[in-house]
Amino acid sequence: MSYIRFRGISKRFPGVTALHDVTFDVEQGTCHAVVGENGAGKSTLGKILAGIYPHDEGELVVADRPARLSDPADALRMGIGIVHQEMVFCENLSVAENLFLGALPDRSGFLLRNRLEKRACEALDRIGVQLDVRVLVGELAVGQQQLVRIAAAVNSGAQVIVFDEPTSSLSHIEAERLFEQMMGLKSRGVTLLYISHRMEEVFRLCDRVTVLRDGLHISTGLVSETDETELIHRMIGRSLDDYFPTHLQTAPGREMLRVEGLSSPGRCKDLSFRVNSGEVLGLAGLIGAGRTETLQALFGLDSAAAGRIWVEEKPVSIPHPGEAMRLGIGLVPEDRKRFGLVLSMGVRDNISLPTLERLARWGFVNSDAETRMARDYTDRLQVRTPSLDTETVHLSGGNQQKLVLAKWLASHCRILLIDEPTRGVDVGAKAEMHALIDRFARDGGTVVLASSELPEILNLSTRILVLRQGRIAGMLSRGDADEAAVLRLMTGVS
Repeated sequence: MSYIRFRGISKRFPGVTALHDVTFDVEQGTCHAVVGENGAGKSTLGKILAGIYPHDEGELVVADRPARLSDPADALRMGIGIVHQEMVFCENLSVAENLFLGALPDRSGFLLRNRLEKRACEALDRIGVQLDVRVLVGELAVGQQQLVRIAAAVNSGAQVIVFDEPTSSLSHIEAERLFEQMMGLKSRGVTLLYISHRMEEVFRLCDRVTVLRDGLHISTGLVSETDETELIHRMIGRSLDDYFPTHLQTAPGREMLRVEGLSSPGRCKDLSFRVNSGEVLGLAGLIGAGRTETLQALFGLDSAAAGRIWVEEKPVSIPHPGEAMRLGIGLVPEDRKRFGLVLSMGVRDNISLPTLERLARWGFVNSDAETRMARDYTDRLQVRTPSLDTETVHLSGGNQQKLVLAKWLASHCRILLIDEPTRGVDVGAKAEMHALIDRFARDGGTVVLASSELPEILNLSTRILVLRQGRIAGMLSRGDADEAAVLRLMTGVS
């Protein structure tokens, strides 16, 4: 039985048609996937259903009632919730306050904090998450914030939940807990719209799948009646011969980065490792294991970090990012929109940010040289942009991520610290990012790669350093590593 009906849905933004005449049904109590490349219109469709965007044309019907949703409150009144990466938190409020914002327990106008925190703990317990509900949301890591979003949606009582890339910042273990919750919701008759780039999740969780391409509806059908190759072909209009690059074993070059006793209170403890030129050192671990924190310390973003660091066999101190950049170290951060790019600036300006000193003379930037450099690196990395002046906010997730990488390559950095390189990008862009990372290493670059996607870690890394609760749990060579071995070290379960 159809519970949601999209009929001729169209949505336009200035200069862009995001959706055009999209028609399909979602059956009650099913998990229905929506897939496509970045810019295909998947998230726009989910946000229309959740009341974040109004549709311009067509009809949306939910539970046999026409739905013209003007805001998320309208959607909630119709029993529709959403989990998506751009959900706004009140960062100066606690986890508990954010979970029940708009429905805070009170008596005569006074907040009943004990009752609120008890309910918040229960909400997190239901999805198997342990967090201090008194902590400010702004102090949480990206993955922990995502768990709070999921807890809020699961506990909202909604009959329809839109999941937009829900696992993009979750570890393997946290993702498994989410999947258990989703199956429980489905068994209770809740209808799930699942937007994802991860094919393995679509085939594992979903009953039906809709493919969008360039804002158009391409197909809808049973997941059991298709396969990954066919689905990718429908999504991007071509086949992907190699999802991961073929790794050629080469002799490691000279030592480029050595770390001894790296520690930071509450973040990491006594980490020691070495990385040579031509190597990709993978960092694996659960959320809170210290992956992101390690990269931040190496880039000079953690003033409390202590330990000894050598770059190209010379002892160094990295008190701030400027010194890291001077030493030839670049950071591709987990949250590219907040920390990797200036979204209001153009493509050219973002690429040249780390190299302004090189491009400037007597305090003036050589604009011709800046343009040549920006064009060179957008061409090399195949950054798809209308022009070099296009504001970065208008690029797709995959092109934004390639732009972050482009600015560091343009700076001639020799060591790349990369955190969640393919978070929230489509399968085509993932393959391109994998190839770029592999090419950088083959050309003699050094990479420290943190990722919550085990296949990514296993296929790109020369060696894998597994972290657990801020400490080293083990080091695996490429030949000795598989998912089971990494998971055992991540969890401490033999």
